[in-house]
Amino acid sequence: MSNPWVIIAITVAIIGLSAFFVAVEFALIAAKRHRLEDEAANSRSARAALRSSTELSVLLAGSQLGITACTLALGAITKPAVHHWITPLAEAVGLPLWIADLTGFVLALIIVTFLHLVVGEMAPKSWAVAHPERSAIMLALPMRAFMVLTRPLLHVLNSAANACLRLVGVQPVDEVDQGHTSEDLRQLLRHSAQVGTLEQESSDALLGALELSRISLDDLVAGRAEPVVIGPGATAGQVRKAARQSRHRRILVHTEAGVVPDQVAHVRDVLGLAEGDDVAEAARPVTVLSGSMTVVAAFSAMRAEGTQLALVARSDGSHAVVTVTDVLRHLLPTENAHT
Repeated sequence: MSNPWVIIAITVAIIGLSAFFVAVEFALIAAKRHRLEDEAANSRSARAALRSSTELSVLLAGSQLGITACTLALGAITKPAVHHWITPLAEAVGLPLWIADLTGFVLALIIVTFLHLVVGEMAPKSWAVAHPERSAIMLALPMRAFMVLTRPLLHVLNSAANACLRLVGVQPVDEVDQGHTSEDLRQLLRHSAQVGTLEQESSDALLGALELSRISLDDLVAGRAEPVVIGPGATAGQVRKAARQSRHRRILVHTEAGVVPDQVAHVRDVLGLAEGDDVAEAARPVTVLSGSMTVVAAFSAMRAEGTQLALVARSDGSHAVVTVTDVLRHLLPTENAHT
């Protein structure tokens, strides 16, 4: 095949196919599954991309097969043609035939490799990484068609690759794990603070927030004394006195002797009551939480009940009080936590 226009057209088509397979490969790796799911309801291409993301190893086998075929095609068609075109030009400038032939071979190799590497691989890779969901959706249907045609061969190649992985103790997977564990996030926050991309104060606050997902109420209130409790038959005057002495605005109350406190009275709610008035008029039921509960779960429970204070039943049988302020103190530096 000596017609240069035919060779150029074939070369463009081959490089275009290589770019297609490279873009598919990087797009599906970089695409966020939840964004594809958002688009899947209204887009057939998005649904196809979503299916491909669930069988990533087969898709990668298809991409690698396509890239390899394109590379071989360039080596079999374009490189010899370019070699054939350059050799006479090198001879024309006075080079001996063997040097002209060697020059043509080297230049053909450089030209074809450059075109394939830059146009057929690096450019589409950068585009796919910059727009992963868009490129994954755009290229999904033709890639699914290619996979349908070559699926038996892809399964053979994929099975062989998986067997090699198992030989070295690696378990193959079909989906990219896009989740992050709390430990991954901790390491990222520490690294960001070390390199200066995140303020140390912000890093500490976020690390404190992550800690709340694994520490229990027992840990949070460790070392605290039993809370101030009054009653039964507590009066408004007793609540005000207990508040002055303990410097707490919320005072626990129990309606029966010897039982766990079952009510809480805020000092502002008893300001309008006479000294001897029964505090039951202003008291509200107290939320009781298990000491084994995580701080995050406890905070959610308190928010759901609209309470600022809860009684913690510790694992040793004793009790302590936890407030929303305790959570804020854990999240923020002491000087920034306001009670």
